Order: sequence, then structure tokens, then C-alpha cells
Amino acid sequence: MYKHILVPVDLNEHGFCDKAVEHAVWHAKQSNAKIHLLNVLPGIHMSMVATYFPKEAAKQMKEDVKQQLKKFAQQFSVEGVEFDVYVAEGKPYSTILDYAKKVEADLIVMPSHKRSRIDKVVLGSVASKVVENSPVNVLVIKPNG
Repeated sequence: MYKHILVPVDLNEHGFCDKAVEHAVWHAKQSNAKIHLLNVLPGIHMSMVATYFPKEAAKQMKEDVKQQLKKFAQQFSVEGVEFDVYVAEGKPYSTILDYAKKVEADLIVMPSHKRSRIDKVVLGSVASKVVENSPVNVLVIKPNG
């Protein structure tokens, strides 16, 4: 049914993405799909931020995060399920949608924070923006669901 499953991963919140990856692995096993893990870094090359980060430091940070993402993926390694890992920069929801298109994802599996209504109004929700704007199916995994 699915060929490419994209899972946005936030490595800063321990355990937050585990359930989403577990669901993605289940779907990948059922349909022989590849899982694409994506970590989105804030725009470290934006003009204001770039003045504080030498290019080599930014490059090294991306490589470090990629290694962490590979290590994270190994926890969920099962026979017959292939993982690719990506580290990108930018606004989370638009970067997720861009990568979904890039890897030709036909399913996005992502965790959702439990936020209050006020937080959603003030901060917005990455998951809700992805759901609203995605041309492919999005499976949102609740933390206690």
C-alpha cells in the first residue's frame, strides 16, 4: 500500500517520537515500504543566526545530528524495513512537506504534542499545519494514545 513513509523526528524530546516510529515500522512491514526519518533544525544559516555560527560549526552540527538520527533509527531496526535519515534546516512544517515531496512519501507519520488551546493559538501546531497542507495521508500519533 505504501512505498515511502516519512517520520519527522525531534531528538530533543526523549521518547516523544518513539510511538510514531513504531507505527511507521508496522506500516512499513505490512507494505514493504522504506522509512525516511527527518530532523528539522532551526534555520542556522539565516542571516541573523549565521553571524554566530561559522560555516564549519554549522556543518559539524548537522553531521552530529545525522549520527544521532542514525543511532535513533537503529533502536527500531527490524528485518525487512529500510531506514534513510535526513537532517534539514528551516521552518518545521514546510520543511516536512518539502521532504515528503522530495522522497515521494505517500504517508507521513508524526507525533503530536498535547498542547493547550492557548498554545495552539500562540505557537501553532506543526502537526496540524502538516495535516492541513499535506497532499498525502498523515497519521498523527498522540502521546498517550
